Amino acid sequence: MTTFLIILLVITSLVLIGSILLQPGKSAGLSGAIGGGAETLFGKKKAKGYEAILSKLTTISAVIFMISALILTMLQK
Repeated sequence: MTTFLIILLVITSLVLIGSILLQPGKSAGLSGAIGGGAETLFGKKKAKGYEAILSKLTTISAVIFMISALILTMLQK
């Protein structure tokens, strides 16, 4: 069980690192700061396609990482 959790932890950490690095940046300098306020004011559409998949993948892998790390810590005691 411990070996399985360690392997799961390593795989989810690599997926988490990759999904975070592949996500595009949110700001584009000064013009992004000014335009970002207008986008939140007028309600920009949610991300579709590639960005949405990366966002979901990041969330899922972060949850799996946290749960497996907690379970592995409990088993170590």
